[in-house]
Amino acid sequence: MAEHIHKELVVPNDTRHLVKIRKIVEDAANQSFSDKMEVARVVLAVDEAVSNIMEHAYEDAGQTGDIRMAIDADSSRFEVLISDSGKEFDPVDVNVPEMSEHVKQGKKKGLGIFLMRQIMDEVKYTFVQGLRNELRMVKYVRNMGGAK
Repeated sequence: MAEHIHKELVVPNDTRHLVKIRKIVEDAANQSFSDKMEVARVVLAVDEAVSNIMEHAYEDAGQTGDIRMAIDADSSRFEVLISDSGKEFDPVDVNVPEMSEHVKQGKKKGLGIFLMRQIMDEVKYTFVQGLRNELRMVKYVRNMGGAK
């Protein structure tokens, strides 16, 4: 049974920090999940979320900011809270893509929110006016042979 895990990280809005984010998420997820594929999926969901923030939240010329990430996990749940002070964006407004059309058109982008929703059990967005965006994602640990 995994003990409680709490990790925090603050990085500048720069894709060079994605490697560090992936590593911290992977290390924490390995302590909660015994299934390596589940670890990889959780890392992918967080990577998509942070990549979207880096690409879209600070896209105005010269706008910079930090991205904060907090992980709280144990043997029953893995929760990631990601926050930024970029422009407001609500993923609820994003429609589920028609996958066959998406592939047929050769699109390589636009699946991040879809993937987050498919991988994680809960995806909740909150905007605190004038302060920050918060994205909370939760994955429940299913005991498939036991968590580490």
